[in-house]
Amino acid sequence: MARYRGPREKIERRLDADLGLKGERRLNGKSALEKRPYAPGQHGQRRAKISEYGLQLREKQKAKYLYGVSEKQFRKYFKEAARRDGNTGANLISLIEQRLDNVVYRMGFATTRASARQFTTHGHILVDGKKVNIPSYVVKPGQKIEIKEKSKSNPQVVRALELTNQTGMVEWVDVDKDKVFGIFTRIPTREEVVIPVEERLIVELYSK
Repeated sequence: MARYRGPREKIERRLDADLGLKGERRLNGKSALEKRPYAPGQHGQRRAKISEYGLQLREKQKAKYLYGVSEKQFRKYFKEAARRDGNTGANLISLIEQRLDNVVYRMGFATTRASARQFTTHGHILVDGKKVNIPSYVVKPGQKIEIKEKSKSNPQVVRALELTNQTGMVEWVDVDKDKVFGIFTRIPTREEVVIPVEERLIVELYSK
């Protein structure tokens, strides 16, 4: 399955979850999910009862769309999470949180993960001083992430950092807003990652 490139807010309405796909629009209370909190389509307001399998599938879809990963990538992350010691669901979330595009988003350099992915693929991101244009690059604790010098004044980056005054910053990154760089200090615990996903159901889905 290729990465979804259609209307993002329809996805949030269909899955009945705020996945942060529209950035500032969501913060201003203008998201489609708030205006129309029901599924899209002619019969969207009649939510049907969901089966156990349907609930499991919905949680997987939430995680995939939230982080912007393909089905193939998601399966790869799950297999690695299952291989590691500890809780498979928690391992899964921790692994995806280490993606470079997600870390760029978490540091407040972009208002959405999609924007962070675009900044990365266009070569605006440096990791320990070297350009990295692979969104799925695994960021390790202690690594320095920064916007390249010519892009630090990009209006989108400036606005994204301004919005962190409203949204706050996660505990596992240390960001210098003036110099537009941050350190990925540690891998977050599952309890620290606030996302509308029940990974337990994803584990159940893949364990069948």
